[in-house]
Amino acid sequence: MVKGKVKPLEEITESIKKYKKVLNIGCGGCVSVCLAGGQREVIALNEELNLFFKNRNIDILIEGYTVERPCNNQYLIELDEIIPSYDCLISMACGAGVQHIAERYPDKPVFPALDTIAIGIDRDVGLYEERCRACGECVIGYTGGVCPVTRCAKGLYNGPCGGVLKDKCEVNADNYCAWVMIYNRLKEQDRIEDIINVRPATDWRNQVQRTIVQKKYEHRYNKR
Repeated sequence: MVKGKVKPLEEITESIKKYKKVLNIGCGGCVSVCLAGGQREVIALNEELNLFFKNRNIDILIEGYTVERPCNNQYLIELDEIIPSYDCLISMACGAGVQHIAERYPDKPVFPALDTIAIGIDRDVGLYEERCRACGECVIGYTGGVCPVTRCAKGLYNGPCGGVLKDKCEVNADNYCAWVMIYNRLKEQDRIEDIINVRPATDWRNQVQRTIVQKKYEHRYNKR
């Protein structure tokens, strides 16, 4: 699930200070689950922003509205009649949601209120760990379910490197070497031979904008 965190208040206030009426759009999806951009977070941020500007005698009104998922057009329809009355928008969605809002309402400035951090797992309330970088070339089926792109400090597809010491990473001695974890996992699964299958270097196709079509829907879009 996508993980994010709220930007510094100073950065948000600087981006909206010249506008008179601002709408803060929250997301009921991923960033709500990770306690970064749901309805409660919208209310909390708006209270901070309104107090910030009130204390400086700056006349700005900041209101909030949370939609189910800003990354999907069907959930933005309910905003169509609301948006025209605002001078600018801020969004507590992930980067994809912010871009989708900006695409739908191109005449309105849209500013992100969150930094999108990672695709990760929930360790505890408010504690999350990155597990996927959406590289588009998933190899975890061959690495025992341990992602070498996110878990290895060097992002090595073939490892370990020469810096591993007592099973720990040379970049951060508090972390176990990802490739030691991969070796142990594969050994436990009785498929240690997978670790010697050398993977070619990625061609970094993920560095350009991608459109993802699920296989069962390909027939709907291939004709376009």
